[in-house]
Amino acid sequence: MGQETEVAEKEVLQSVSDLPVQDPPGEEFSAADLTWVKYASSEHHRDDVALIPYDRMEAFIGGESNNPECPTRFHIERGRKRERGSLREYRSDEYLLYRMYWCSFGPENYGEGGTILPSRKYRLNTRNRAARPQSMRGCTCHFTVKRLYARPSLLLIIYHERRHVNKSGFICHGPLDRDAIGPGARKMPYIGSEIQQQTMSLIYLGVPEENILQTHIEGIQRYCSADAQVDNLASQYVQKLGMIIKRSTHELDLDDQASIRMWVDRNKKSVFFYQDSTEADAFILGIQTEWQLQQMMRFGHQSLLASHSSFGVSKLKYPLHTLLVFDSRQHALPVAWVITRSVTNKDTLKWMRALTDRIHSIDSTWRIGGFIIDDPASELGPIREVFACPVLFSVWHIRRTWLKNVIKKCSNVEVQREIFIQLGKIIYSIWSEKNPMDALGKLFQDFVDQTTFIKYFKSFWVPKLEMWIDSIRNLPLASQESCGAIEGYHLKLKVKAYDDVQLDALQRVDWLVHKLTTELHSSYWINLFADESGSFPEVKADYIASTSWQRALQIPDAAVTFDDKEPLLARVVSQKDTSQTRTVWNPGSEFSLCDCSWSMQGNLCKHVLKVNMMCGARKDFQPSLSFQSYQHVLLDLWQKPLDDSFSLDLSVAWVMQMQEKIKHVAELATSGGIVQVAGKLPIQWTKKRGRRVAAKRPLLLPHSNGSLQKETTPKKSKKRKRLSRFLG
Repeated sequence: MGQETEVAEKEVLQSVSDLPVQDPPGEEFSAADLTWVKYASSEHHRDDVALIPYDRMEAFIGGESNNPECPTRFHIERGRKRERGSLREYRSDEYLLYRMYWCSFGPENYGEGGTILPSRKYRLNTRNRAARPQSMRGCTCHFTVKRLYARPSLLLIIYHERRHVNKSGFICHGPLDRDAIGPGARKMPYIGSEIQQQTMSLIYLGVPEENILQTHIEGIQRYCSADAQVDNLASQYVQKLGMIIKRSTHELDLDDQASIRMWVDRNKKSVFFYQDSTEADAFILGIQTEWQLQQMMRFGHQSLLASHSSFGVSKLKYPLHTLLVFDSRQHALPVAWVITRSVTNKDTLKWMRALTDRIHSIDSTWRIGGFIIDDPASELGPIREVFACPVLFSVWHIRRTWLKNVIKKCSNVEVQREIFIQLGKIIYSIWSEKNPMDALGKLFQDFVDQTTFIKYFKSFWVPKLEMWIDSIRNLPLASQESCGAIEGYHLKLKVKAYDDVQLDALQRVDWLVHKLTTELHSSYWINLFADESGSFPEVKADYIASTSWQRALQIPDAAVTFDDKEPLLARVVSQKDTSQTRTVWNPGSEFSLCDCSWSMQGNLCKHVLKVNMMCGARKDFQPSLSFQSYQHVLLDLWQKPLDDSFSLDLSVAWVMQMQEKIKHVAELATSGGIVQVAGKLPIQWTKKRGRRVAAKRPLLLPHSNGSLQKETTPKKSKKRKRLSRFLG
C-alpha cells in the first residue's frame, strides 16, 4: 500500500511547467485525442489537465461539442481577464484569460425532480446557451481553460468532469439517455403519460411491434392530425422505446445496495419511504407509482385494503409485502410494495404513516373501511393507529399451504381428501363447543401411517397453530371472494417474479424492484385500462377471468347438482366439455376439494366457489367461516355486561348500524335497480341555508299579453348620494 501511494503521488504534477505541449492534427480534436495528467495545486484538487497551443482553443471546443455519444454545445459559465504586467509575482498556472465552459444541458435541471440554481432565476445572455432552458437536464460536464500568464501562447485545459451525467451519475442527454430530449423535440408529436404507459405495457406483454405501432399512432392522433411525418416519428419512438426496454438492466451498480440507492435517487416520485440498512435500522423500501397512488385513492376510499405479506421469505433477499385494493370487479390491484424483513411495530408504523401522509396531502378525507391481513404475526397496533379501521383476517394462505402439502406428501387421492377435510374441521371447531386440539389429535390418530405429512405438520405447523387459531377466533374473517382475489394476485406475482430467472438475481433487491416497476406494473395497468376503455377485448376478457370467483360466476346454476344420497359431494358439469363432470367433496366449506387440475395444484378453483355459492342458500349445509365469524362478532357485541351501560349502548348502536347496512345491501341485490331502494329511504334534510335557498321560488305574474313573467322588485341602490341632493 505504501509503494502504491508513492507512485500515485509521483503521477500528480505540482507545476504546469512540467506539462508537454500537445497539438493533435486535424481541424477539430477532442479530449479523447489528448493525454491527460493529474494536476494538484491550492486551487485544483487532482484534476485532469492538458496543455495545447492557445490558437487551437476553438478547435478543442468544437471537437468536444461534436461528441457522437453526447452531442452538445458548451457555454461560458464564468470568465475573467488580466492585463499583462498586472502581476509582480505569479505561479506557473496564473492566467491572462480564464473561462469556465459548461455543457449546455446544465448546470440547471428543468427535468423531472430537477432544481434551478438559486443564483440563476433567469436565463443568462451568454454565448452558446441551450436553445431552450427547458432542455437542461443538470449535466455536470464542464472544463476550464487558462491562457497562461507566463506563456501567453499556451492554453491550459482543466477538465473537472468529462462525463455527461447528472448529480446521480446517470447519463442525462444524448443517444444513450433513456429520456433524451434534443433539438428535434419541438417537432415530436404529443405523447402523454397514458400513451407512453400503454405502449410500454404492450411491449412487456409481447405484442407484435406492428400492432403496438398502430395502437400508438391511434393514441397520438387524438391530439394531432395524421400525416406521414407523424407516423414516421411515432415509428421511431416505438422502436426506441422497445430497444430501451430490451436493453434495460436492473444492475445500476455491481453492489446491490449502491444500485438501490441510485434507483431511489432517480425515481423519487415512486418512492414513499426509504430507510437504508445500518447497524441500528433495518432496510425498508416503499414503492408506489403515481398510477398506484391514484388507484389507492380511488378504490381504497371507504373500502377494503388487503395485505399480501411475506412473499419470497425463503427465496428473496428481503421479503415482499404488497398492499392491495379491490377494483370494480373485485380484482386485487397492487397499490404499494414494501420490501423489508422487519415486521416490528416501530418499522411498520414508519412506512404506514409515510404512505397515509402522502395520500392525505392530496385528500385529507381519505379513509378505508377495513384492513385485511393474512399473517397472524402482523402487528395490529400500527394498522389501528394509522388507518383507524376494523382488521379482518384472510385464510387463503393457510388453506393453500395445507392443500399443496397434502397433495405433495400424500400419494393416495382418497387419503388426500380425508386429511384436507379433517384439517378443515380443526378450523371450523373454533366457534363450536369442541376444542380444536381434539380435532388435531384425531388427525394424528387417524392418519398415523402418513408419516411424511404428519412429520411435516408437527414440525412446521404445530408450534404456531395456536397463534393462527387465536387470530381466526378474535378477528372477523374475510369472504371467499376476497380470498380468491388475493390468491389471484399471488399467482400472477409468482409467475412474473420466478419465470425465467437466474438464481443469483433472487438475492438482489434491484432485480425485484425492476420486476415490480416494469413487467408487473405494466401488466396491471394495461388490464385495468382495457377493462375500463374496451380498447383491447382479448386483454379485457383475460383480465375478467383472472380470478376463480369471476370464472365461477360464468357457470350456470343448472350445471351444479346435489345428491341427497351422497351429501358429502357435489358435481359440476364442465363448460368447455359437457361430457366431463367435476366432483367437489365437502361442499359448503372453505376446505372443499375438487378433482380438477387447478385445484390439485393447491389453488381455489371455480368449481369449489360455485358450489359454495349455491350452498349458502341451502339450510342443509353449514355456514361459511366468514359468516360464523361475523355471527360471533355480533354475539360478542350483544353480550356486554348490563352494568357497563355506555359499552352496552355503543354495542347496540354498532349492531343496529350494521343491521341497517346489511338490509340496504340485501334490498339492492334483490331489487331491479337503485331507484326502488332510494325511494324507500327517509328524507335527508340539508343545512338550513340550503333549505331556504331551495324553498324560494320566483313568483310568476301574468303579463298583459297573457304570458308569465317573474315579479320584479326594485332593488335598493347602494350608491352614496351627494350632499347637494339633501341641501337643495
